[in-house]
Amino acid sequence: MNKNVKIILLVVGVILVGYGIYTLVAPEAAVSIGGLSVEAQDNTNSYITIALGLVAIALNFLGGKK
Repeated sequence: MNKNVKIILLVVGVILVGYGIYTLVAPEAAVSIGGLSVEAQDNTNSYITIALGLVAIALNFLGGKK
């Protein structure tokens, strides 16, 4: 695999994992009425983003040398 492609895969993988973790931790919607606070999150997209990032990183390390 070309060295440039491996570097791009590594950078994209790290960015995807970082963004996925951020969306997993950050609340999506929050409503507070008086002392009551309600937060709602949909984490399915963040799990997919983290998985794609890990696949890109794995392809970077598993790519053959030429």
